[in-house]
Amino acid sequence: MDISKCRPSFKRILLKLSGEALQGKQGYGIDPEVLSTLADEIRELVEIGTSVAIVIGGGNIFRGVKASAAGMDRASADYMGMLATVMNAIALQDTLEGKGVKTRVLSAIEMKEVAESYIRRRATRHLEKKRVVIFGAGTGNPYFTTDTAAALRAMEMNADVLLKATRVDGVYDKDPEKHSNAIRYDRLSYLEILSEGLHVMDSTAISLCKENDLPIIVFDMLEKGNILRVVCGETLGTLVAPADYERPSPRKD
Repeated sequence: MDISKCRPSFKRILLKLSGEALQGKQGYGIDPEVLSTLADEIRELVEIGTSVAIVIGGGNIFRGVKASAAGMDRASADYMGMLATVMNAIALQDTLEGKGVKTRVLSAIEMKEVAESYIRRRATRHLEKKRVVIFGAGTGNPYFTTDTAAALRAMEMNADVLLKATRVDGVYDKDPEKHSNAIRYDRLSYLEILSEGLHVMDSTAISLCKENDLPIIVFDMLEKGNILRVVCGETLGTLVAPADYERPSPRKD
């Protein structure tokens, strides 16, 4: 996509990144090529004037729920998962800074040697100064996912939309990686997500978005340029929103 022709449809976004997506084809950890491509796309968002906040998962390093199912104490497992998100946040920050993008990592768990502690007004101020803000450590509490953290931070930062970047191109009625006949939805309501048990975000995150009319767009982050296309108003992925919400059209001014 030609960045010079893009006029952002959203002034401020909360980008929820899947930790698993960072591993690329490696199956674990962080793929430097994926990270570099992602940083290039985020830099383009900054260049077109979009305010960018990010919540990143940690499933490429450690999954608390899986460890808990294997016998580990759930709270301990979740705290380990939070630390994994901070590792990903620092890696993304380093890559962005290397490309000239001013970035701050704010952690919900205090670790002042590597990240700033999360304070809402501080985070808002960073965004006002055109810095990319990466939120690490989820909500800082066990039993809450990074999806819930994304919904919470999106509302605290007054984001126009929550963009959930995943490995698939939207929401399906069943897992498209396992079922070739899976059907993709173009649009869903919050209640449809909850009642049909569709795997978009956890129920707490969906409920938070529903209560505050925060639209969600689920799309494929692995196709280069998709993040910019969504922000510039192209119809990609699946929209989860109130019935009267209309996707912003690409701006021409």
